[in-house]
Parts: sequence; C-alpha cells; structure tokens
Amino acid sequence: MIKTTLFCFVVFGVANITAQNKAHLDTTKSIEERITLLMNQMTLEEKVGQMNQYNGFWEVTGPAPQGGSSKIKYDHLNKGWVGSLLNVRGVQKVREVQKIAVENTRLGIPLIIGFDVIHSYKTLSPIPLAEAASWDMEAIKKSAAIAAAEAAASGINWTFAPNVDVTIDARWGRVMEGAGEDPFLASKIAVARVKGFQGDDFSGTNTIAACAKHFAGYGFVESGKEYNNVDMSVSRLYNSVLPPFKAANDAGVKTFMNAFNTLNGIPATANRFLLRDILKTKWDFQGFVVSDWASIGEMISHGYAKDGAEAAEKAAEAGSDMDMESYLYVNELVNLVKEKKLDIEIINDAVRRILRLKFEMGLFENPYKYCDEKREKEVIGSASHHDGVLDMAKKSIVLLKNDNNLLPLKKSGQKIALIGALASDKTSPLGSWRIAADDDTAVSVLEGMQKYKNSPVTYALGTAVFSGKPTFTKELEINTDDKSGFEKAIATARQADVVVMVLGEHGFQSGEGRSRTNLDLPGNQQELLEEVFKVNKNIVLVLNNGRPLAIQWAANHIPAIVEAWQLGSESGNAIAEVLYGDYNPSGKLPISFPRNVGQVPIYYNHYNTGRPSNSENNVFWSHYSDVEKTPLFPFGHGLSYTKFDYRDLKINKTIFSVEEPIKLSVSVTNTGNLDGKEVVQLYIRDVSGSISRPVKELKGFELIALKKGEQRTINFTLTKEDLGYYDNGGNYLLEPGMFKVFVGTSSDQLLETEFELK
Repeated sequence: MIKTTLFCFVVFGVANITAQNKAHLDTTKSIEERITLLMNQMTLEEKVGQMNQYNGFWEVTGPAPQGGSSKIKYDHLNKGWVGSLLNVRGVQKVREVQKIAVENTRLGIPLIIGFDVIHSYKTLSPIPLAEAASWDMEAIKKSAAIAAAEAAASGINWTFAPNVDVTIDARWGRVMEGAGEDPFLASKIAVARVKGFQGDDFSGTNTIAACAKHFAGYGFVESGKEYNNVDMSVSRLYNSVLPPFKAANDAGVKTFMNAFNTLNGIPATANRFLLRDILKTKWDFQGFVVSDWASIGEMISHGYAKDGAEAAEKAAEAGSDMDMESYLYVNELVNLVKEKKLDIEIINDAVRRILRLKFEMGLFENPYKYCDEKREKEVIGSASHHDGVLDMAKKSIVLLKNDNNLLPLKKSGQKIALIGALASDKTSPLGSWRIAADDDTAVSVLEGMQKYKNSPVTYALGTAVFSGKPTFTKELEINTDDKSGFEKAIATARQADVVVMVLGEHGFQSGEGRSRTNLDLPGNQQELLEEVFKVNKNIVLVLNNGRPLAIQWAANHIPAIVEAWQLGSESGNAIAEVLYGDYNPSGKLPISFPRNVGQVPIYYNHYNTGRPSNSENNVFWSHYSDVEKTPLFPFGHGLSYTKFDYRDLKINKTIFSVEEPIKLSVSVTNTGNLDGKEVVQLYIRDVSGSISRPVKELKGFELIALKKGEQRTINFTLTKEDLGYYDNGGNYLLEPGMFKVFVGTSSDQLLETEFELK
C-alpha cells in the first residue's frame, strides 16, 4: 500500500506536490479524514466547482476551444471548477479530460465521468421494461454487470441508472426505462440493478456507480405527458412511488437523480420534503443527489423561481448536490454564500458527499484506473457479453396467447411467411437510450429465423412503417398511406402454412419525450394485419415495442401473440429460439396491457369503488359502457409451451399475532409435455384499514423450473413488513384484521385463502 501511495505522489501529483499539502492522499487515513483534509485546502470557488457537471463540450483529442460557452467550460475545467463530466466516452478521451483535472488544476481533484448506461453500453441488453418481464433477479443483475464492465472499460465510472420510476400509464414514453407498475417487483429489480452495476467490490475496474432516478413521482405525470406535473397523496407517494428508491438506498446506491416534475406544486429538484426530510434524514442516504439535465434552471419555467440565483439557492437548500448542465451553481452559489443568502455548511455537505464517492472509487489513488486501452478492446463486445445479453433477451419474452398450440414453429416441413418492416430492421430492436451503440448492429428477426436452415422463410416487407431515418432527436415520420407492399405480403401469406408478422413501435417511439395518446399499432400496420388475416388465419404476431399497446383486435382474432419488446443486440436470435421452441418462454408482464387507450391508467393493484360490481343489476356501478373494465392482458400474465397446475394452497393456521410469520405453501405441477419455468406469484389484500387498501398487492414470487410431470411444493413466508402500509403522514401502520392471500400464475388467476391478524 505504501508503494502504491508513493507511486501516486510521483506520477499524478508531480505538478503540484511542492505547492500543496497532499495529506489527503494518505490511504492509511479513513475516507472521512481524507475528505476533511482536502476540503480544508479548498476555496469556496473550488468547492462550488465540485457541484458543477458539464456535458462533453469539445473534441478532447483536438485543439482547445477558442470561444463561446465551450471556452468558458474549458477554463472552468482548468481551474478545478468542474466536478463531473457526462457524455465523454472512450479511454483516450476520458484520459485527456482527467489529465486536465488532475495535472492542470491547483488541487488535482479527479473527475467523475457519467453516462446514460440504461440497458448496457455497446453490447445491448433488452430495454429495462423487457428485463422486468423476466422476473429473474439474477439475470437482471448479470445484465447490469455486463453494462458496468463495458462502460468502465470505456472510461466511464457513473451511470444514470437504474430508473426505478413506478408507472401505471403506458402513454408515458419513459415507461420503457423502468420496471412497470408494481412497487414490490420494482424494488427487487432496483436492488438487482444496483448490485449489478456496483458489484461487491466497488473499488474494482469493472464496476460503476449507480444512480436511482427520478426522485420522485415522475412515472405519475398527468396524462402521461413528458415533464408534466404530479399531484398525489402522501400515502400514495410512500406506498406506490418510494419503495423502489428506498430499496435502492438500502442496497447502497451511490447517487440519486432528481425528477423533472413538480410534486404537489414543488419541483422535485428543490423539494426539501423529498431530499432532506426523507432521503437524507429519514433514510440516512450518504451519497449525493444530481439534478436531471438543466432541471435547476427549469424551475424558472415552473414558476417556482424568479431567476437563476433563486433557482440555485432553492435547489441547494433543498438538498440537490450537483447541477447537471444548467450552469447555475457555478455562476450563482459563490455570491449567494458571500451575500449570506446560503449557508456555507450546505455547500460543505454537498462537496463532502461528492468527494466521498471519488475516494470510494479510488480515483485519488489512480485517476486513470478506468483508462486501459487493452481492457477496452478485450471487454467491449466480447463473446461472453453477447451470450449474456442473448440469455437476458430470451428470458424477457412473454407469450401472451397461443391458441391451438400454433407455437412453437416446426423446424422442417412448414412453409413460413415472415412479414413486417420490423422483421428485417437491425436498428429498431436496439431500443431507445442506446447512445453508445451503433446503428444496424442488432440481429434482426429475419436473420435469426434464417439460421434454421430446414425451415425456409419467405420474407415480405408489407409496409414501410417509418419513412426517413429515425434518430434519438428526430421525430419519426409514420407511414399511413403507402400500401405498395401490401400485395406482395398478402400473396406471400397466402402460400404459407404459418405467417409470422413482426409489428409494433420503432425503438425511438418510446423513451424520453416520446409520450403518445394512441397506443394502437402505428401507421397502417393494423390494416396490413387485417388484410393478411383474410387470406391466412395462422398468424403469429410478434410485437416489438417499448410500452404496452392496445391490441384488442389482435387479441380477439390472432391465435398466437408474442411480446418481444426491444431486446437489444441479440434480439433476432432470442426471438427465433422462442418461436422454434429451442427456448420455452417464461416471461410475465410487469405492466398491464389496456384494451384501448381510454382505460389508461389501468393497473392491477387498484382500489375498489363503493360500487365495484353490478350486484343490483342496473347501470349504476363502476364500469365503462363501451368496453370491459379489466385489462386486455393483466399484470403477471405470461404463458408457456407447457402447462402448470396449482393446487392445495395451505396456511399453517388462521389466526396470527403481529410478530408471528405467516407460512403458506402451494403445490405446482408441470402437467404439459415440455420442461418449463414458471413464476409463482403471491398477493395479499388487507380487507379493511384506516385507509382503503388495494384489491391486491404483490408480496412475493418465486421463479421455478419444473421438468414435465414434476410436482413441487412452493413455500412462502409473510412477515409484518409485508402486511403494513403508510398513511398520509408517512407513518407505517400495521393493523389487526382479516387478510386474503392469493397465489397463482398471474394477478387474475389465483387460488385464495385468508387469515386474521390479532
């Protein structure tokens, strides 16, 4: 350790070693001592600089900027007035900017390098919503670990993930980034992703700091419209929104990110109740909070701050520690402190939190630890990573419908027509938020199916759904008029035994800024589907999408429907293996599918009304007059190529004290002809409480593998932590009374029993 420390003194501190005290580099001292030693040397400007994050602003391997905002940022970087950069990637570029921070500035404080590693880096996993459909925590953890390894190999050490926003509104574009509608499932996934990103040994070179976002309520924006307002009760906040954030904090997540929305009239970026009262006090969060992109400045548009100085003051006071790209902290905080409008201790607390992460990463010992060209070449795009994302992709696929066992396809002796622009697309399957990946690198469905040589496939485009080349920033142009490919598609379908149609959304139709008011198949895909159905009813509909779609007609007419999301680099291989039966699908929906957009928001854990059913046989009950009030496909739904039978739900007794564990068991048998996996789901209902309770709430699940004919008894235990809830004061209540317990294959197909809590 002494040799390492001396080495760092000589190599990384040579420019300033005679001018400054380097006691903070002494690794025999605790991190907190080292932070104090460093902060004692820092000017107010240098402290505020640590709270400043800039986007990459020039080609770092070229000449320095000569004017404009880039020149100002460059000067700030050289003064040590930048604590973090985002969107600088690649070992060569990261080394260049880190070199400026370490060797050109007075104190040589290294940078944190951030990037949106949402569903891996270069070798892409499925979008997060798809991964959530696996209900496989180990697979999700491994996927995050692959993402971390590739990002770290590229010089990045901080990801703005996981997104743990619970949402019940499929219109919201960022539904693709989260884990769906249920706080219990989302909490488990939050932990898996945090541990996957950060690993067990955070000081290594294959892990990165995670960031739980968006704190809080972003998934409940009004009308599903991006950046919109949120208004909700405290009990809903605590019971539906906060659990995944709390789980991420308990798992040791290093950073949080603010939400763009207001919450009950106060922007989340300056919401003291969220940041100080809950996160930093009640939860004792020791990391730091970063704003979302320019969200501090956006408080002026919200009508919450009159100008930049007031916005910076309110955000810092509330507990936002780092300013992402609004320039307000670096421009305003020094004067606010000098004018006695802002307490210096607020600055000190924020800087201590930011420096703590840098010390924990080991950046002071080796600022260039993530800058290894050899590792970059070996790790990114490795065969093992492709194997890993393929495994994740297969586990993410959900079989929604399979009448008459149309699937799996036969591997020989069957004429197959493949139709749809998305079937040959190699960019759309990458999904949104894949800014480090290259276009045209996904395995297409056509390519995946062509690997089955004894099952020839005839392909027809059908309709070019999207005209123009979509980009991350360009709005998509949807084709509704051009039907020139219909005739060939129909003729191809007429000659086939089975038609596989790949329809849905382009990868850039969901994600940030991609809210929709129509959840049908975009463009003229629905018309194409109906025309093909007229000549061949043996259709397998493969959906590529980043959100639930309203496919009522297809559910009524198409015999087999596969939810294949946007599955990343190995998309086509994963889909083909499921279609041909080399992988038995086991995914379950993490979010309900509506019958039409008028039902949205729709979710399984809703509250009953006073008139939930038509018991009096009249019109005055809670329902729609034009469609059923149930979802088209409910939360937890997902079929297999085999069958699972549930029997004998048992509970060890019927009356329990508060401290007693409730033990349940259920018998599950694979009654089909194939081996398969099943997600056994457990729900409860608190029959009555001080606040009305949902009709059911997920409180446990187990992913099991059963060979054909195998029977297994699955055991669950409920504790007092599972049975309580939060009231409108944020108080946790555990009340005596009757509870119903449900166990089964989905939220709407369940065995039932009950018990009483004394």
